[in-house]
Amino acid sequence: MTQRPLSILHTESSVGWGGQEIRILTEAQGMMRRGHRITLLCPPDARLRPAAQKMGLPVVTLPIGTKRLSALLALRRWLAVNGRGFDVINMHSSTDSWLSALACRTLRGMPPLVRTRHVSTAVHNNPPTRWLYLRATAHIVTAGEALRQQLHRANRFPLEHMTSVPTGIDLDRFAPRDRLAMRRKLGVREMPTLGIVATLRDWKGHTYLIDAFRDLRARFPDWQLLIIGDGPQRANLEQQVRRLVLGDSIRFVGNQDNVDEWLNALDLFVLPSYGEEGVPQGVMQAMASGLAVVSTPVGAIREAVVDGVTGILVEPRNTDALAQDLARLMSDEILRRQIGEAGLRHARAHFSIEEMLDKMEKIFYRFARRETP
Repeated sequence: MTQRPLSILHTESSVGWGGQEIRILTEAQGMMRRGHRITLLCPPDARLRPAAQKMGLPVVTLPIGTKRLSALLALRRWLAVNGRGFDVINMHSSTDSWLSALACRTLRGMPPLVRTRHVSTAVHNNPPTRWLYLRATAHIVTAGEALRQQLHRANRFPLEHMTSVPTGIDLDRFAPRDRLAMRRKLGVREMPTLGIVATLRDWKGHTYLIDAFRDLRARFPDWQLLIIGDGPQRANLEQQVRRLVLGDSIRFVGNQDNVDEWLNALDLFVLPSYGEEGVPQGVMQAMASGLAVVSTPVGAIREAVVDGVTGILVEPRNTDALAQDLARLMSDEILRRQIGEAGLRHARAHFSIEEMLDKMEKIFYRFARRETP
């Protein structure tokens, strides 16, 4: 890096955990390695806070979890004292974007705002929202080209106001390993294994997966399903498993720090999501681990999963179609291996952290303030 180091503030109002938070941490840690000064700003109860502190990332907590006047005033007071020390503010969710934009609007000498859109949720097309995205925000980053094109089509946001920067993953960490060794290490039964890595939210499609697995049991009684992750739908999903009398053929293992090892205990990966996606990190991590992937064509998933080549795409919310495509791969080890190898090649060519950091660094330099007030 030949240019001066930047001082970057990331804001995140979400208190949950998922791919968005993981990307923020991955990007922040990578930028620190490149010599930039990074600060994360989030609510006190955000799961992002302890994870960032564990990684050695500076964290400031403010009550910015809701769109309230008290939250706006708290952020404004903090920015009035500290905001001029940053070159750029990178906002990540709706609430912190609104709070940051309004607070900066009422203060002098604030840094430019860059908004990262991680998901494909529809954006309102009203005047206040257009002000937020087109005037208050210097630039929009999307986690996939499909999200950029969606904002252009649906909201008429100029393409030159947006840049697609797919999430990068650690390709040294997420790589194929010995499956038998991983199963023994993790206490996973030695039998063919289907798995999903995702926060247990309704739109990740776990209910459809469980229904599909029920239909597959008669044909594939020797297969098991691992559900890796946690979230608000866990109790409902566990109840669904009990209701369908699926017994110990489905195992909930919760959130795991060693996701790379759990992926390498699988034979096949699935993510039947039906909304609000960029390119899910679970899909990219699975491909980098050499697994065949079954997913859906929502959000920007097509940018990773090329149907019939690097994975299989199935219609969202269609249990029968999901079961059919899973059966196709569960019954054909050679096809699983071919698709897994193609996915691995694609991941190594397109999913590196350094490529993400290069693109984000270029955007930050382009829009950062030219001199500190």
